[in-house]
Amino acid sequence: MAGSEAVKRTTLRSQIADALREEVIAGRLPAGRQFTVKEIAESYGVSATPVREALLDLCSQGLLDVELHRGYRVREFSYADFLDMVEARTMMLEGMFRHATEQAMTAATPPVLASVRRRAEEASRAASAGDLDILIGYDLRFWREFAALVGNPYISDFLDRVRVQCWVFMVPLLRRVADLRGRLWCGHTEMVDALARREAAAVQRIVTGYNTHAMTLIKSLTA
Repeated sequence: MAGSEAVKRTTLRSQIADALREEVIAGRLPAGRQFTVKEIAESYGVSATPVREALLDLCSQGLLDVELHRGYRVREFSYADFLDMVEARTMMLEGMFRHATEQAMTAATPPVLASVRRRAEEASRAASAGDLDILIGYDLRFWREFAALVGNPYISDFLDRVRVQCWVFMVPLLRRVADLRGRLWCGHTEMVDALARREAAAVQRIVTGYNTHAMTLIKSLTA
């Protein structure tokens, strides 16, 4: 059926976009790397159409740039970009919990808290162990679920996009460090505990500490 082919292509497009997104975040497709639709299509053994669509999705997420007659290039973020990203997410997170605290507290039902806590525990464990690859996935899922508590998908999508871009900038710097144990932020479970106690001020304090930690760590690695 024609409809089933469209669904299959859409699914393939999403799978390719997700796979490439992980490659970019992990640094396996490093900043500045150029490639073509044909190159990616051959790598994944698929046709060009879903690849082209997936690459356009990543462009819309700010991870790739289109280069006329040359294909695509992984976007390069500067230290100034990173500072702007952290400032943006700080303002959004602090404003989110200042104006939608009651909504977040109401949405934090026991089942929802249990799910967020599982992400938090895995992220905290990976951060404490200095396991960057495992941390990234759980950290992104944790913050995505946490931000979703306010019930505004535009806020959630914005924060997820900025956080992904932060990781893209940070990962190459962090990979230069021989041992990351004790250097990565691991306050995920502390945030869940504060939320479970319905302590909005504590949540905001932890969020501020999280963003300060990121800026301090990266500044030490770029000095």
